[in-house]
Amino acid sequence: MKNAKDIKHNYYITFSVIYFLLSISCLLLINHQTNNIVNKYPGATNDIMKIKFLSLIFISFIFFISLYFVYKVRKDIVNFSENIIYNIDQFISGNKNMKFDLNKDDLLSKVQNKLKYMIEVMEDKNEKYLQEKESIKTLISDISHQIKTPIANISMYNETLICREIDKENQILFLKNMQLQVNKLEWLVKSLIKMSRLENGIINLNMIKSRITDTILNALSSIHLKAEEKNISIELDIDEKLELYHDKKWTTEAFFNIIENAVKYTDKGGHINISMVKMDFFTRVTISDNGIGINENEINHIFKRFYRSPEVNAIEGIGIGLYLVREIINKQGGYIKVESQMDIGTKFNIYLKN
Repeated sequence: MKNAKDIKHNYYITFSVIYFLLSISCLLLINHQTNNIVNKYPGATNDIMKIKFLSLIFISFIFFISLYFVYKVRKDIVNFSENIIYNIDQFISGNKNMKFDLNKDDLLSKVQNKLKYMIEVMEDKNEKYLQEKESIKTLISDISHQIKTPIANISMYNETLICREIDKENQILFLKNMQLQVNKLEWLVKSLIKMSRLENGIINLNMIKSRITDTILNALSSIHLKAEEKNISIELDIDEKLELYHDKKWTTEAFFNIIENAVKYTDKGGHINISMVKMDFFTRVTISDNGIGINENEINHIFKRFYRSPEVNAIEGIGIGLYLVREIINKQGGYIKVESQMDIGTKFNIYLKN
């Protein structure tokens, strides 16, 4: 490849040759016309010579002006290109010390502004990619941790049934325990599929205006028996006619997960209250209980994926329910607030758009 000096030299030679040819053509044309004038008016010879001389001076002057202009334009283009190349090289090398002059109203500033915006977009995408990569890594680790215990239990029960001679009663007991572990795995897989579909936008929420009472009752129907087993009363203070824009299926899932937690973490003989208040832009659905409560330091963590308080490790669960609740409500333009006191109870305030 030719170096920069050779390219620069060639530019000037090309310009000089082109300008020289144009100048010769122009001088020949002037000479031809002035000779015709001299032939007609011999006394004007001195004036014609002056005109030729001035024409030559003018063409020479224009040549040097044009040469300077070419030099100036080329210098600006070179500076422009070098600046852009420098910033691109800095970005590629990972150096953040890039030079941007965005305060001027010229082409370089406009291009730099676009380049800066492009770099910011690429950095943002790269950051999201790294976050997703870390999220996937964490997810795989969490899934591995969650399925390890059920699989180990199934393997142990199965090995016992195969290798040992046990009576019919214990066989049935072992098979029931295996079924419980299988059910746990099945529930875990279903929850992970729901979580994945929500996170990746595979699910299109069907937002229709319908009675929010029906959605709450659908959630209660799936948890009613567990509440009866623990003699937990559920009180409703809701507007049966109130209609909200929401996805009935997924909002039922969200209400179910919250109510299930209330039943799970409330002692026998406790109570759960579900009420609603319509406001200007949102309707607040409150689900409160008099259960064990949540430590104040943990309220900001309970919606994290697979998070479980150390105080409830003995109670069955894997920490996906509230994570799904937040995803479902947020995707519908709503939000959740939690109030809780240890040994007094917990209150979930779900705000849904009117």
